[in-house]
Amino acid sequence: MYLLLILGSWILGIASMGYALEQHALLKASVNLAPWIWLLTVLAVVATQFKLHFSQTFIFKVLSCGLVSLSLFLLGQFYAHWQLDDRLEQRIMEVSDSTAIIYVHKLDQRSNAQEKNRLKQQVRWASHTKTQSSNQNPSVLLYFKQDADQTALELGQYYKVTGKIKPAHSYAVAHVFDQEKWLLQQNIMGSMQVKQIQPISEQALIADGYESFIRSNSGVMASVQLSAERLRLHFRYLIQKQPLENKGLLLALLTGDERLLAEETQAQFKRLGISHLLAISGPHVLIFAVMFCFVLNLIISTFKPTLFLKIPRPYFLVLPFVFCVIAYTAFVGFEIPALRTCLTVCLISFVLLLKQQLHALKLLLFSASILLLIDPFSILSAAFWLSYGACFILIRVYQTMLHQSPQMNADIVSSRWSKGSKLVRVLVESQWKVFIALFPLVALIFGQVSWISPIVNLIAIPIIGAVIVPLEVIGAVFSAFIEPLGLLFFHLADFSASFLLWVLGGLDQLFHPKLSWLSLSPLMIASLAIGTIILFLPKGTVPKLWAVLCFLPLILPSKQHTDFSLTILDVGQGQAVVVNTPEHKMMIDTGGSFDETQFSVANSIVIPYLMGEGISQLDHVLLTHLDQDHAGAFEKLNQSIKIKQVSSNQRDERFEQSNFDYCHAGQHWQFKEMNIQVLAPAENSLSMVPYAQNELSCIVYIQVPKSKGFQHFLLMGDTGWEAEYRLLQTYPNLKVDVLVLGHHGSQHSSSFGFLKHYQPKLAIASAGVNNRYGHPHPITQARLKALSIPFESTIQQGSISFELQQNGEMREKHHRQTRMWLMR
Repeated sequence: MYLLLILGSWILGIASMGYALEQHALLKASVNLAPWIWLLTVLAVVATQFKLHFSQTFIFKVLSCGLVSLSLFLLGQFYAHWQLDDRLEQRIMEVSDSTAIIYVHKLDQRSNAQEKNRLKQQVRWASHTKTQSSNQNPSVLLYFKQDADQTALELGQYYKVTGKIKPAHSYAVAHVFDQEKWLLQQNIMGSMQVKQIQPISEQALIADGYESFIRSNSGVMASVQLSAERLRLHFRYLIQKQPLENKGLLLALLTGDERLLAEETQAQFKRLGISHLLAISGPHVLIFAVMFCFVLNLIISTFKPTLFLKIPRPYFLVLPFVFCVIAYTAFVGFEIPALRTCLTVCLISFVLLLKQQLHALKLLLFSASILLLIDPFSILSAAFWLSYGACFILIRVYQTMLHQSPQMNADIVSSRWSKGSKLVRVLVESQWKVFIALFPLVALIFGQVSWISPIVNLIAIPIIGAVIVPLEVIGAVFSAFIEPLGLLFFHLADFSASFLLWVLGGLDQLFHPKLSWLSLSPLMIASLAIGTIILFLPKGTVPKLWAVLCFLPLILPSKQHTDFSLTILDVGQGQAVVVNTPEHKMMIDTGGSFDETQFSVANSIVIPYLMGEGISQLDHVLLTHLDQDHAGAFEKLNQSIKIKQVSSNQRDERFEQSNFDYCHAGQHWQFKEMNIQVLAPAENSLSMVPYAQNELSCIVYIQVPKSKGFQHFLLMGDTGWEAEYRLLQTYPNLKVDVLVLGHHGSQHSSSFGFLKHYQPKLAIASAGVNNRYGHPHPITQARLKALSIPFESTIQQGSISFELQQNGEMREKHHRQTRMWLMR
C-alpha cells in the first residue's frame, strides 16, 4: 500500500502539468512550502533508518508516509513544469514567410479526406538557428499537395522548404478538443503551408553550419525510429500494390498507418465505438511476441529438447519474448499503448528472472511511472489514461474471477466446451466492465459515447486479435523471405477483414448507432468517477453503498454553481454567446465555419461546451442575423439539442420545424437573475433585412440587477455606424459596462462618438486568429485606446466568461489563462 501511494503521488504530480499555479491556491501553496516539506521528509527517512524510538509509533508512520507522498507529488510537479517550460520555449509564435531546413523522419498522411493528394507530414526542423542543441528535436507539420508527377518526401533526407509558417492555435473553449495540447504532446511546434521544396545534401548543410542538427538526427534512437518508418513504408507499398479489398484496414491494423484507410471505414468504426481498434495497442505487440516464442518453443522441443533441462522453459523464452515486444514497439513508432505494454512486459520479465512475487497493480503503476519519467508529456494524451485505465479494470476482472471461482480454478478443465464457455465468459465480463469503468473517463475526454460499443467489441476484438492480426504478422514475416507465401496470408487476412466489415455493416443497419452526446457537468463526472472506483475496489476496502451515494447527483436536480453566467465562446471568425441561469438557457448567435460540412463549429465547439456544462436543451436561441459566421452552426445544433424558441431578424427554411419569432425592438424578457431586451431593429424595418442584414442585426441588451460589478451587457451583432447612430438617438441614457463590439471590431463599426458616449468599462471583439478581414481592426483598437477603454478579444483571451458570485461580484475568466500552453 505504501509503494502504491508513492507511485500514485508521482503520477498525480506529473498530471498537474500545464496548470497555471497562480490560478490554483493549493498548487501555489504546495510550491511555496516545497523546501520545508522536502526537509521534513529527509528527517523522517533518517529517523526511520536509524530506528529512533518515536519513528516506531503509528502516528509517525502515517505522517512520514504522507510526507513522502507529498514530496513525490511535488517532485513530479516540478519535473513536469520544467519539461513543459523547456518545450514551450521552442514554439513558433508568429506567422511569417520563412525558409527552413527540415529532416524527414515520419511517414506522410492525408490531411484532407476529400483530397487524396493533399498531404501532411511531421518533420524535424532546424528551428530559427543553426546552432540547435542535440537534445532538442522540435517538429513542424508540413501541408502540401503532391501532384501525379511529384514523388513524396523521402525518409531520412534533408530539404530546404519555403512557405508560410504558423503557430499552433486551437479554439480555447472549455470541454472542447485542445489541439495545442495534442500538438505539444507530439512535440510539434507549428505548421507550414509549403510553397517550394528543394532537396539538400548533408555536405551542404555542414558547410552552412548545421552540423549539430545533423548529429541530432544521427543518434541510435533516431536511427531505430527511421528504420521502423522505412519498414512501415515498405509494407504500405507492398499492400498498396496488391489486389486486396481492404488495403487501408489491413495496413492500419498491421502498422498503424491510416494513409490508405477509407473515410467510410473510419466513420463506421467511430460510429460503432471501436475506433481504438484501429490504433496499434498492447494486444498487437503481444500477438507478435507470443507467435514468435511459440514457433521458437516448437523448434527447440522438436530438435533440442534437452536445452530446457539446462534452462527452464519460462526463463529461456523470456528474453526472446522481451526482444519481440521491444522490436514491435519500435516498429509502430513507440505509440503510448504499445510502449505501455513494452514497459510492463520488461518489468514482469525482470521480476520473473529475479524469482520475485508478481503484484499486477504495482507493476502497472511502475510502468506508468517509468513512462512518465521517459516522456512526461504522455500524461496529456487520452491514450495514456484509457490504456492504463483499461489495464487496471482487466486486472480487477481477473482478480474477481479468481475469488469468485476458487473451485473452478483448482480443477483441471478438460472439456473443450468448458474451456470455450470460460473464455466467452471472461470476454463478455471484461467488455462490459471495461465499458462501465471507463465511462467517466470517456465522458470527460470525449463527451460522447457509443452505447453499442460493448456488443461490437465482443465481435470485433476476437476477429481482429485472433484472426486478422496474426495472419498479417505471419504474412509480414514470410514476405521478407518468400513473398508469394506472405501474400497468401495477407489475402486470408483480407478475406477475414471483409467478413468483419460485413458483420459491422449488419450491426450498423440493425442498430443505426450514432455517437450520443453526454450532458454531464464536471460535478456529475467527478461523482460518477468516484462511485465507479468504489465499485471496482476489492471487497471490504470501502462499503459499496457509498457508490450509490456518489451516483445521486446523476438523478437528483443539481443546483447551478452560479446564478448567472455569460460566455463569449471562441468560435474563430464568428460569434456565439451562451447565457446560463438556473431557470433559462439561451444562446445569442451560434457561430459557424465557412463550410460546416468540412469543419462543424456546432459539433466541434458549441455542443461539447454545452454538454460539458450540463446543458442538454436551450430555452431560446436568438440569431442577431443569418450570416454564416453568426448562424451557420444552427442547423447541426438544432439536430442534436432541443431548442424551444428561435428568434432572428429574418426567416428561412431552417426554421420550418422550429417555434420561430422575429426579433425586433421592444421585445423584453424578464427573469429572476436578469432582464433581456432587444433594442433594434425596429419592427417596421424587418422587410428591409434582406438588403441590409448587418445594419439591421438584432441588438441585445442584458441587465443583471444583482451584480456589483459588470451589470449591463450590450451585444451589437454585425451593426455599423448607421445602427449606432440610431441607438444613440433612441437610447441616449443607456448604461453599458461590457460592449461586445459590432462586426467583430470592424473599422466601420464602433465609431469614436458611439464609444465616447457610452464609455463602456470593457470592450470585447469575437474574431478568429489571422482572419482575412483583419478583425479587430487596428483603427478600432486605436479608438478604444484613445478613450482608455480596456479591450479584449477571443483571439488573445479565448472564451471570455462572466460569472456572478455569491457575494454579488461579477467574476471575469479567460480560458487561455487556465493552461500554460494556451497563454498568449
